[in-house]
Amino acid sequence: MTDGEWAVLEPLLPVSNHRCGRWRDHRQVINGIIHRLGTGVQWRELPERFGPWKTVHKRHLLWSADGTWERLLRHVQSAADTEGGIDWNINVDSTVTRAHQHAAGAPQTPPPVTLSPSKGGRRRPGRRPSASMMLHGLPEGGAPGEALGRSRGGLTTKIHIAAEGHCRPLSLLITPGQRADCTPFESVMDKIHVPRAVRGRPRRIPDSVSADKAYSNRKIRAYLRKRGIRHAIPEKQDHKAARLRRGSRGGRPPGFDKARYKDRNTVERAIGKLKQFRAVATRYAKRGYVYLGTVTAAALLIWLRS
Repeated sequence: MTDGEWAVLEPLLPVSNHRCGRWRDHRQVINGIIHRLGTGVQWRELPERFGPWKTVHKRHLLWSADGTWERLLRHVQSAADTEGGIDWNINVDSTVTRAHQHAAGAPQTPPPVTLSPSKGGRRRPGRRPSASMMLHGLPEGGAPGEALGRSRGGLTTKIHIAAEGHCRPLSLLITPGQRADCTPFESVMDKIHVPRAVRGRPRRIPDSVSADKAYSNRKIRAYLRKRGIRHAIPEKQDHKAARLRRGSRGGRPPGFDKARYKDRNTVERAIGKLKQFRAVATRYAKRGYVYLGTVTAAALLIWLRS
């Protein structure tokens, strides 16, 4: 981490730990996390110059759980927005990452215990996982909610990303690898949250949105139209054929700006930047929140170095 990058982050970091007194040198620990992000090395194999590996590992777990990485990312985004450095013509896409075999096996939470009135209030365990939970949950893949999914290639996780016009991530979300791109679109958009440096509500609505045909459906178009967001999403061929078969009842074709759509490559380039970090390109973390923290920390470095 350079002196300039450290000058941005230092005022935002906690000074003391209420449980163990003062923190170990933040800069040394963050440098260890950055080393692991770039190399994908096991935590135990961190070089000694970064201090005890357990300290580096636990700091990353804590900051992934309490939202510190996300808070730092939003601060850097806010500073860039204040200087007019964000291109609010955003693009949305997703990418699949392979999960290492060590990412499987997270302990499952115990089933809920409920009262059964029909049996005199006797305690009984909750229902068995449904077929949908097994599909997105994972028999052998890990505990439900850890964003691990099955595919022909094995365990996978999908990263959904909204990127601004300078190839930097604005919001991030992870799901099981087999989840459709369009399903979490609204959640990805709702996670756009750039605070104002002065008074005012955080900015959440971009100038325009571009996405590929995987996001072409009525629900997404209605969502964007309701929020007054211009969009460039091509129409699927089967949707076009169905509309034409209906004649005048099929309605008008959705608007499409070809020139705007050409800028969609910015999200592909943002994904390429994220996957330069080996700990992002391959998932090693068992817990979903830890992997999301890893991706967020990588996005923070992209913003700091841009």
